Amino acid sequence: MAEPSRDPPSALSADFMSFSPGDTASRWLACADLQQEVYRHLAEYVPRILCQGGGMAEHREEHREEQREELALQLLLLAPLEWFLLGGEPAAGLALLQQGGGAAALCGHVFKVGEPTYSCRECAADPTCVLCMQCFLASTHRHHRYRMTTSGGGGFCDCGDAEAWKTGPSCQNHTPADQNRETEEDPVSLLPPAVEERSCSIFSIILQYAVDLLTWEQEDQLPAGLEPPQRSDSYYCMLFNDEVHTYEQVIYTLQKAVNCSQKEAVSFATTVDRDGRKSVRFGDHQFCEQAKAVIVRSTSRQSKPLRVQVMHSALVAHQCFALKALGWLGQIIQYSDGLRRILCQVGLRPGPEGENSSLVDRLMLNDSKMWKGARNVYHQLLMNSLLMDRKFKKLFAIRFAKNYRRLQTDFMEDDHDRLVSVTALSVQLFTVPTLARMLMVEENLMMTIIRTFVDQLRHRDAQGRFQFDRYTAQQAFKFGRVQSLIGDLKYVLISPPPQWSQQLRTKFLDGFEAFLDLLRCMQGMDPVVRQVGQHIEMEPEWEAAFTLQMKLTHIITMMQEWCSTDEHVLIEAYKKCLSALSQCQVGLPDGEQPISLSLAGHTVDTFRYQVSQEKVSIHLPVCRLLAGLHVLLSKTEVASRLPEQLPLGELSPHLLIELPLRCLVLCAQVHAGMWRRNGFSLINQIYYYHNVKCRVEMFDKDLAMLQVGASMMDPNHFLMIVLSRFELFHTFSAADLRRRYREANKDLAQQNTLIEEMLHLIIMVVGERYVPGVGQVEPLDEVRREILHQLCIRPMAHSELVKALPENGNKETGLERVIDSVASFRKPGVTGRGLYELRPEWSKRFDLYFHHYSRADQSKAEEAQRNLRRQNGEDTALPPPRPPPLCPLFGSLVNLLQCDALLALEGAVLQWAVEPSGGGWTESMLQRVLHLVAMALLEEQQQLESSGADEDVSFTFSTRITRPGEAPSTSGSVLALLESLQNAPHLEVHKDMITWILKMVGNIKTTRERTSGSSVSVSHGRRPEESVRDKDKAERKRKAEMARLRREKVMAQMSEMQKHFINENKELFQQSMEDLEAAATAAEHSPPSLEPTCVAHICVGPMRVGGAERRQLVTCILCQEEQEVRGHGRAMVLAAFIQRSTVLSKNRSRGIPDPERLDPLFMHPDLSVGVHTASCGHIMHATCWQRYFEAVQQKEQRRQQRLRGHTSYDVENGEFLCPLCECLSNTVIPLLPHACSPDRSVEHPCLETWLKRTNQQAAALGFTHRKQSHGAAQQVEPAVPDRFRVGFDPQNSFSSGVGEMINTFSMSAYKVGLKVNPNEQDPRVPVLSWSTCAYTMQSTERLLMDEKKPLFGSLPCRQDDCLSSLTRFSSACWTAAPIRTVQNHFIRLLSVLVPVPDSQLEDAPCILDVDMFHLLVYSVLSYSSLHSLDQSGRRSVDSAHLHLLHLVTVAHLVQVLLTFTTGELSMDQDGEESEEERLTCQLYSRLRDHLGRYLPDVSCGWRLWRCVRAAVLPFLRTAALFFHYMNSSSPPADLLGTGPGQWEALCSYLSLPSNLLLLYQNQRTLLEPLIHRWCCHPGVGQVLHGGGVLVRFPRESNRLIDLPEDYSILINQASSFTCPRSGGDKSRAPTLCLVCGCMLCSQSYCCQTEVEGEDVGACTAHTFTCGAGIGLFLRVRESQVLFVAGKTKGCFYPPPYLDDYGETDPGLKRGNPLHLCSERYQKIERLWRQHGIAEVIGHAQEANQTLVAIDWQHL
Repeated sequence: MAEPSRDPPSALSADFMSFSPGDTASRWLACADLQQEVYRHLAEYVPRILCQGGGMAEHREEHREEQREELALQLLLLAPLEWFLLGGEPAAGLALLQQGGGAAALCGHVFKVGEPTYSCRECAADPTCVLCMQCFLASTHRHHRYRMTTSGGGGFCDCGDAEAWKTGPSCQNHTPADQNRETEEDPVSLLPPAVEERSCSIFSIILQYAVDLLTWEQEDQLPAGLEPPQRSDSYYCMLFNDEVHTYEQVIYTLQKAVNCSQKEAVSFATTVDRDGRKSVRFGDHQFCEQAKAVIVRSTSRQSKPLRVQVMHSALVAHQCFALKALGWLGQIIQYSDGLRRILCQVGLRPGPEGENSSLVDRLMLNDSKMWKGARNVYHQLLMNSLLMDRKFKKLFAIRFAKNYRRLQTDFMEDDHDRLVSVTALSVQLFTVPTLARMLMVEENLMMTIIRTFVDQLRHRDAQGRFQFDRYTAQQAFKFGRVQSLIGDLKYVLISPPPQWSQQLRTKFLDGFEAFLDLLRCMQGMDPVVRQVGQHIEMEPEWEAAFTLQMKLTHIITMMQEWCSTDEHVLIEAYKKCLSALSQCQVGLPDGEQPISLSLAGHTVDTFRYQVSQEKVSIHLPVCRLLAGLHVLLSKTEVASRLPEQLPLGELSPHLLIELPLRCLVLCAQVHAGMWRRNGFSLINQIYYYHNVKCRVEMFDKDLAMLQVGASMMDPNHFLMIVLSRFELFHTFSAADLRRRYREANKDLAQQNTLIEEMLHLIIMVVGERYVPGVGQVEPLDEVRREILHQLCIRPMAHSELVKALPENGNKETGLERVIDSVASFRKPGVTGRGLYELRPEWSKRFDLYFHHYSRADQSKAEEAQRNLRRQNGEDTALPPPRPPPLCPLFGSLVNLLQCDALLALEGAVLQWAVEPSGGGWTESMLQRVLHLVAMALLEEQQQLESSGADEDVSFTFSTRITRPGEAPSTSGSVLALLESLQNAPHLEVHKDMITWILKMVGNIKTTRERTSGSSVSVSHGRRPEESVRDKDKAERKRKAEMARLRREKVMAQMSEMQKHFINENKELFQQSMEDLEAAATAAEHSPPSLEPTCVAHICVGPMRVGGAERRQLVTCILCQEEQEVRGHGRAMVLAAFIQRSTVLSKNRSRGIPDPERLDPLFMHPDLSVGVHTASCGHIMHATCWQRYFEAVQQKEQRRQQRLRGHTSYDVENGEFLCPLCECLSNTVIPLLPHACSPDRSVEHPCLETWLKRTNQQAAALGFTHRKQSHGAAQQVEPAVPDRFRVGFDPQNSFSSGVGEMINTFSMSAYKVGLKVNPNEQDPRVPVLSWSTCAYTMQSTERLLMDEKKPLFGSLPCRQDDCLSSLTRFSSACWTAAPIRTVQNHFIRLLSVLVPVPDSQLEDAPCILDVDMFHLLVYSVLSYSSLHSLDQSGRRSVDSAHLHLLHLVTVAHLVQVLLTFTTGELSMDQDGEESEEERLTCQLYSRLRDHLGRYLPDVSCGWRLWRCVRAAVLPFLRTAALFFHYMNSSSPPADLLGTGPGQWEALCSYLSLPSNLLLLYQNQRTLLEPLIHRWCCHPGVGQVLHGGGVLVRFPRESNRLIDLPEDYSILINQASSFTCPRSGGDKSRAPTLCLVCGCMLCSQSYCCQTEVEGEDVGACTAHTFTCGAGIGLFLRVRESQVLFVAGKTKGCFYPPPYLDDYGETDPGLKRGNPLHLCSERYQKIERLWRQHGIAEVIGHAQEANQTLVAIDWQHL
């Protein structure tokens, strides 16, 4: 590489020393041409300071280089500018400026990526108005309903902007002192005149300099005046970012092109992605060109190549400084509004070239040519300057609008995200209502946006409609970018004007006309034709059209809102829309064959058209917009007040309903299965047509258009056209209706479905009145009805209800305003979510044919409502609710219900139901007819009630249904048919409904007869109904009574049969009865006999009570065979899972030691890493399990060959799922028989004798071992105790099968505990087995203690079985190891407590470095190897266990006293000193004699004893658990509860005195030298002096970290967290470790590290240091808990943060405020402390296979 000529640091240092910024500034002040002088200074210094070579230096070196550059920049370049600007010392000058400027009225804080933003849902003008956290907490909005989201970066806080908020525009920090000041005076006038003049000149020079360089396109030249004094041949090969190539492609290319390592390539790629460009090579021109050629060649194969430029180093340096200079300008103007105003003036001042020549214009128009970093810097400056100055914000908005089309066109050609494009600033300008309207009037903005949009979508068909079929990837990409224009239009329209000017009307209507042109291009796009014969070959493209429709939905709604605020605009828009529709419909009836239809004495002329044969489109936006405007005419009463101004006479209702009707018929035919061959694209279109996202401007408007047409037509004509379009006309008009069965043109089931759909449509056209303008209702009634019908299906969560309701442009549904009146809220438990339940009084408003129900929803709701009525003891009829009255414009709709054509239809269906031969009708059809009849009766009753006495009611349905059918149909009247159906046996379900209808007819009849007064008529009208109801009640009562008698009779019969059976099988029952009696008498006499045995509950020592008499029978879950557990029987095993654990760790900083050299015999009291065993409790034969596991292994091999996905368990590591419960397991514990009862006949030596004898045995063994190892020993052979055979090999008491299983579990514990390969010869194997036993006991005891559960009797069976099997296994596992190894272990363990003669064990740890419970367990379990050599038969192993317990307990007491702190001491207790206190003080003073300078003086014996007792309790509890399971001793009653007397019961159970100090007192002569030895160990003084980890007792239980109650605090912490590796870059996925509180940069290349030869992400790497492979994390930006186990397993878990509705918010999509639910957090903590994380992950991965495929190691 060519080494460039660069200044040695000393040269620059010399400049540092001699340079004076003040002198330079003075020289500039005196010069004639300031620009030339400044440029000369920059030309000299910039290339020398910046970009001095791009070597791949060390990270630290690079950091130092950056600091040097920053320092030089500040001193040599920026300081002279500040001196010049302020005319003196910058710090003082800036402080003065700040004082003169006063407090800022606008916040203007620019959001970082991931920072929390808050929007008030009650006061914000629109959802884009947001506050930063500081302003939000200081504002009134924090008490309102608000939405919290995380920023994508780039926007700024709207605090202080009066137009952004309806109330409370400023927080306490930004409330202006004087409200009127800013509007009156120019802030520049507050500046000193000299500063004003200098700032104007320096700002224009620096801004000109920066703009010139950022828009500079030559690679080798510099702008005039900036050429360096001496030009060097040093260049950079600069790589630019694009959004086409992936990270992997860039990394691979760089490795090839510039010959760098993978790590360096990753660093380059990360920087390019972040900053937009990065130099990848530095050297002479040719050297850089070579790299460029390789990069271009490598990346141009699949797509356009990466952009690379070879740039002169001086140019790069100046471009870097240009960015620094812009940043400096942004900082300087923060000090004074006057400076900000001057910079704005400079930026927008027109240049000499005329149009678009201002500096800001040049930056904007060159935006797409700049790299990401440059764009970000100048956008930030625009926000800090122009957008923070109200006057210039308006001027900038005008410039932006003038250039809008060009900026958008550039953006379409660019490939960068919109976030880094200048077009993204539209949200800051167009959402300000006054600005938006000003731009609409002055710059015709609305039309510009729409025209730009239409121009970008160039693909049209012959009729000029958009055509999206077969979109290429490039076009799809462009279509995605074009959609941002719709967003801009939405911003402009988001708030309708409170008052209109004439200009605004004109411009809005111009824009509206352009919008109609856009809709005309959509009208009829993507038409479909029914496939007959064969299935469609290729699914047509449909998504683009629907995406467009979805994006425009809010725009269309907003257009209607704008129109509704001004009568003139509404009328003009209606006319324009009508003429646009008539243009679209030109030629609709032409060319079609005219036909005449006759039915029920009425005739109508129409034309022949069949949906099933012709083209039909689902996209009819013009038609639907007209329907919306027509409803608005009714809602605003314009139609009734100004009918002469409306072209209502021009409307042809036949043509208005034609297209929407076709669309609805298409849906009906798809439901009927007639379009199956058209594939999924059509099904998807129909789904979205009804979906909540689109239905407001699609399905709902089609229905409204049918209502418009029906209200203007003769109802009979309307119905006949509907029948004709449904292709059902002949079905109902045939002379003999039965002939329809023989029609061969259609499948009968399809025809029935069409009839059902057609009847449903009529119900909707007449019954859907909850749209303001159609019915006399309020907008909230509509929302209330939606909620009511959703809750009629089932209780729902808040989020489900929100999803089911359409959002308006402000993302609001209106739900919160009405929900409490309709529903009651039920809070969630530890799982699940809060649910809303419908209040009972609202279920009367249920409408079975609610128009937004899907078929599935309808059937669920029907079933739920019928069940509810049954529970309440009501009939199951579901009549329609009383409808609201119609608006005058739609008043004639009700006539549909009583027209002749509908009566003929109803009569026909009822007639078919009366004679149900063949499949010619369905119950659904009948149900709909009954519903229509009921609707008509309700309508008539309502009209009768509301009319006066003298008024004549025109609605006479009740009289019409009594007339018989007219020819050609000879059926009876509708009423007669209903009466004949009332008791039809095949219509039992509908009986209640028919009864309701007949009652209703009776009521109306009586009301009509009593016309004396409306009030009387109503009251009389209800009486017959009540009497009928009473009759019904009596009938139901009678039925219930009969059912009760029938039940009693059956029960009596069963009882009789039972007695008969017992009599016949007497001898069988005799025996069982005797057993029961015996058991009962035993139970009666047991209480007195228990008294003496309660005392004898002892689990250790010669007096222990054993349980060997119990036989243990178990059943194998695989072969179901029963088996007794015996040492020499068939081996039985328990599925188990072993894992390393740090749950009890008191020292997470301890590094993981080298497994090959680790000695696990002495566990440190900090318990830094343990081995935990858990089990699901399911038992198998060892042979059955082996067969099962082999099958699992074979299946895994086959899976690998078939390339299937991963499984949730790792077979290579011995993992499998329990065959019964599918719990993750990785080993099996062998089941062994209970311990033998103690032998009462043998002697029990005292402690001294036992110690002496054990010492002799140890010495003899030590001598023999050394002799065998090193040949002839030099020393004298020690005396061997009587009958102690050193070389004896004890007989194995287990069968080979059991022995093999003991070996299996030992190897598993060894392999997992040390993370090494199996090695049976390793002496550490038995230690790991004892270790997992001790650690599992300790973690179980901690859990019981913390959950305040009793020590015994509260564990679930699976845990109890696990501990029992584990302990018995541990006590036997020494038999599988070489006996000499175990003996050596015992001698080493004993040497910690007592001096073992001749042992060369100087390495024994000090008493403070050993966990005493582990020491106890290891000693007790390894002692058997020594005891087995004693052939005398006179000594019991039990006394040894007791002596070991006593010794270790005394050692633990000493340990506790040594680590005791005086900080815990409180006041002395009054009263006499007890023996415990006296002895504790005595022992403590002895320890002070040995270690005086380390131990504080303590006078309070009472407090000392209390502390000692509390500290020793966990040890005693775990010891009790251990001996209980080892010796199968039943615990005393006191330990089965949590009442008083625990201490005494525990001590007596362990055969210890309740005053533990007596252990020391009674053996004082023996123990004193031991205690002296313990204290004098050099390690003790070292630890107490602070030289090691000092653990105090009792050890506090570990908890997960404390989380803040409010989630936004966490988000704020995460937003300020920067990636530790990529130079201050914001982390994209900040993730919090819940175990230690460490924040990590997850899911990114930058923080990957190597673990065991594999690259893993930050979280995975952290789990190995913090959790021994298990990790619990909170992904802050996703509000998601992540569980990780090892490298390949993980799952997501519900977070502990809930909103007010009891729901989590993964991804923060809903934005409701989240608060910590402590119960859920405790549940996660309990899972962790129970070591259940791996099990949860296993179950989650089994249940959801997609979790298995995730690369967890990269998180």
